[in-house]
Amino acid sequence: MNNVFVYIEISEHNKVADVSLELLTKGRQLATQLGVQLECICIGSGLDGIENQLMPYGVDCVHVFDDPRLFPYTTLPHASAVINLFKETQPQICLMGATVIGRDLGPRVSSALHSGLTADCTQLEIDDFDMKVKQGDEFITRHYDNQLMQIRPAFGGSIVATIVNPEHRPQMATVRDGVMKKEIFDAGYKGRVVRHNAEDYIDSTAFVVRVLDRHVEAARHNLKGANIVVAGGYGVGSKEGFDLLFQLAHELHAEVGASRAAVDAGWIDHDRQIGQTGVTVRPKVYIACGISGAIQHIAGMKDAGIIISINNDPDAPINQIADYNICGTIEEVLPKMIKYYKQ
Repeated sequence: MNNVFVYIEISEHNKVADVSLELLTKGRQLATQLGVQLECICIGSGLDGIENQLMPYGVDCVHVFDDPRLFPYTTLPHASAVINLFKETQPQICLMGATVIGRDLGPRVSSALHSGLTADCTQLEIDDFDMKVKQGDEFITRHYDNQLMQIRPAFGGSIVATIVNPEHRPQMATVRDGVMKKEIFDAGYKGRVVRHNAEDYIDSTAFVVRVLDRHVEAARHNLKGANIVVAGGYGVGSKEGFDLLFQLAHELHAEVGASRAAVDAGWIDHDRQIGQTGVTVRPKVYIACGISGAIQHIAGMKDAGIIISINNDPDAPINQIADYNICGTIEEVLPKMIKYYKQ
């Protein structure tokens, strides 16, 4: 079993998705620790020069499948290309984004290769572990070296599970956008590019589905890239209560986010949800208004530079990780903050 692979998602105008660059950063760390190479797979159309976006992240080999029929993404051709390439290269680890594409592609590749797949990981580490296995009538301890520890919340966030796949390869994991940090490894890093003929890996029957038309809508806000985030939870109390958050955000040039409880209540749009089932943010300042601090929400904002909690419950779990706690209701505190920031 050989190298670490990352599946690269390519958006409009052949721009590599941020989640793929984040996974390359993590993949480079894992590959270095294992003493192997980092490789990636690019599947699309008109991909000349795509490697220039990838190699600064420490990629040793870029596998390119360039064919007009491969963009936009459709399930069968992309799955066939990845499955057949993996049968040839025998990777030990494969990372994908926990996106619409990754959630469609990952299980198909995993199933075809009889491998394990852990979804929505929040941490990935390399470690050794021991496991008791039954041999005849007795249990013996079997030692495994350099396994991928796939860490994610489980059972509704009540525990943090470490999942290991010792017997089958590749070890596959999907990771949400923003969970891993994106960092350039070496701006001058040089790897190699391998261009594959799509027809050698993809049967013509895989192109039975053809996309006739598609519409792409730009994001309405920049929650992930905001330096300041004002987020509201169920404690905000109503849709009208979020008006105060938007007023404060306007004064601070911030973005407004929310917990799942507020989204489920219908007080704010789903695309502003922060947490394990929403987006992950790393602002310089995070102002949590009426948020209790469930583990799923904390997973999406715990790396903020400064966390300010506004809550009328002094024992709210989020207060344990906050740098500053303001005890009071949203109606009491936010108008004062708005007033003084205006001044």
